[in-house]
Amino acid sequence: MQVIARGAEAILYRKNNLLIKERIRKKYRIKQIDEKLRRNRTTLEASLLSHARRVGVPTPKIVKVDRDKCKIIMEFLPGTKLRDLIPTLPNNTLARICQEVGRSIGKLHKAGIIHGDLTTSNMIYYEGKVYFIDFGLGFFSRKIEDQGVDLKLLKDALKSTHFKVLNVCWRNILKGYKEEYPKADLVIKRVEEIEKRGRYRKR
Repeated sequence: MQVIARGAEAILYRKNNLLIKERIRKKYRIKQIDEKLRRNRTTLEASLLSHARRVGVPTPKIVKVDRDKCKIIMEFLPGTKLRDLIPTLPNNTLARICQEVGRSIGKLHKAGIIHGDLTTSNMIYYEGKVYFIDFGLGFFSRKIEDQGVDLKLLKDALKSTHFKVLNVCWRNILKGYKEEYPKADLVIKRVEEIEKRGRYRKR
């Protein structure tokens, strides 16, 4: 097995055409509490991935969930992270892909799924589709506030990573989001409110 990424919460391995995500033990936590937390997070993430796929959002197919070992075994997607692809795209292609991203986020929110870490590093372009990965910080919620925070995280990520094409990306993400989610205007308004709160706190 080949280690392809190592984070604070998990290690990712590749084995042939499979990706294995294993949640690692936190030694500062009591062992029994740590095991329970890791098992619960593993189960929740697998549920989020499966549910997202059922509502039409491209995600990796889950092969197996080993709750006791805190592992999710899924298909490996040999695509390109959207973070790396965006700088290479002409504006018309970028607009189309961002609109697709917006539609997928709309589907997630309509189904009560909060991704929790919407960045272009957690989206993979593969065979003409944008796949959403890493639901490790995700949860189920239909609250407009939670959806607003989810969307604002993506806007902040775009500002820091893709500021040169921010307007094209954000405008088309919102276009796709509105097409898919009936409550889109409420969420977008909440994003603006959250931004104002942040500016007020900075003062």
